[in-house]
Amino acid sequence: MQVDLVASPAVGGILFGFAVAAALDVPLIFSERVDGAMVFRRSFEVPRGARVLVVEDVVTTGGSVKEVCDLVAEQGGEVLGVVSLIDRGGTPIFEAPFYPLLRLVTPSWAPEDCVLCKQNIPLYAPGSRNLTQK
Repeated sequence: MQVDLVASPAVGGILFGFAVAAALDVPLIFSERVDGAMVFRRSFEVPRGARVLVVEDVVTTGGSVKEVCDLVAEQGGEVLGVVSLIDRGGTPIFEAPFYPLLRLVTPSWAPEDCVLCKQNIPLYAPGSRNLTQK
């Protein structure tokens, strides 16, 4: 598979994306969230017809990955596949072929079945989805 470019969502995917891009000897671009939507900034662009590998650190549903795939397609690129360090076992919402290095099935519960919820223990949601950039 010939890859022209690696694209990663900020923030978690940048470091792994850089490593993959360096190993493939291709450029890395990354998307950032602005007003709740993923965008390419910093003069990053996808050349028309570029073959792009999307790289993320952890995928649960793949929401951020799908947003990056959509950005690549909007600019005329072709997403060849998605690579991640960890697949948390959710059902990905993106359509590209998926190549995780580790599958780690993590249980989840509906709020009415959650022991912590029943005890009113606040939940912590790590990740970068709620980071804002002005």
